[in-house]
Amino acid sequence: MQVSLQLRASTAVPHYDRLSIGLQALFYAILIAGAVVMVLPFVWMVSTACKPPAELATLPIRWLPENPVCLDNLNQLYRTSPQFNSYLLNSAIVTIGRTLGQLVTCSLAAYGFARFKFPGRGLLFTLCLGLLMVPFQAILIPEYLLMRQLGWLNTFAALIIPGTFSAFAMFLLRQAFMQIPLELEESAQLDGANPLQTLWHIVLPLSRAAVAAFAVITVQAAWNDFLFPLVVANAPATRVVTIGIALLQGERSTPWNLLMMGSFIATLPMMILFIVLQRQFIEGVALSGIQR
Repeated sequence: MQVSLQLRASTAVPHYDRLSIGLQALFYAILIAGAVVMVLPFVWMVSTACKPPAELATLPIRWLPENPVCLDNLNQLYRTSPQFNSYLLNSAIVTIGRTLGQLVTCSLAAYGFARFKFPGRGLLFTLCLGLLMVPFQAILIPEYLLMRQLGWLNTFAALIIPGTFSAFAMFLLRQAFMQIPLELEESAQLDGANPLQTLWHIVLPLSRAAVAAFAVITVQAAWNDFLFPLVVANAPATRVVTIGIALLQGERSTPWNLLMMGSFIATLPMMILFIVLQRQFIEGVALSGIQR
C-alpha cells in the first residue's frame, strides 16, 4: 500500500501542468509584466548614472544615453563626496554588527520559544510578535532620548545595538527550528551536549535555508536604513551611505546622474548577496509560513 502511494505521488502531475495553454500563457504574461515593472526602476537608475547633465531633462525620455559618461560621473561623484568610500565602510560595519547581533539574540530566543516550556511562553511570544505592529516612528523619539542619556549619539553603538534584535527574525528562526525532528536533539543530549551545543552543532546547521533568508533580510534592512542613522549618528565619522547619497541633493538643483551613480554603487552589494543566496532566501521564507 505504501509503495503504491509513493508511485502515485511520484507520477502525479503538478497542478500548474493541468491548466490549459491559454491560462498558462495568461499567467506567464502577468508574471513577465510584473517582472518588467520591478526591473524598470533599476534600468532607469543605471541609465541615469551614465548620462551627462545635458541629457537628464531631455524629452521625450531616453532610456539609453546617447553619450555615456559612466566613468566621468563616477569620478565626479568622488570629487563631490570624497568620503563616499568611508560611508560605504560605515554601512558595512553597521550591517555586519546588526546581523551578527541578531543571529545571537534571535537564535537564542527562537530556540527557547521552540523547545522550552515555561510559564507565560505564549504570552511572551505574542508580545514579541506584537512589536511587528508598532510603527518604528512611534518609538523613534524614545530611542533617541535613550541614546542621548547613554552618551551614544554619533557612535557605532547607537547604530548597531538597538538593531541587534528583530521580532521577525526571531519568528522566522523559530518556525525553522520547529521543523527539525526532536529526536536529533535528544540524541545529541544523550551524547552529553548541552542546549547551547545542540543549538550550534545541530539546529543551526540544519536550518541553513532559514538562516540564509534571515541574513538577506537583516542585511538589506540594515544596509538601507536611513531614518534612524539620520537621527542618532549623522556625524561624518559615523555617516552611512544612505545619508551620504541624500546629501548629494542640493537646495536649488540636484545632480541626478551623481545621485543615481551613488545609488547604483550602494545597490551592488545587495544584488550580489541576493543572487548568491536567492535559493536559500526563497526556501527560508517558505519555511516561515509553516507552523507545527
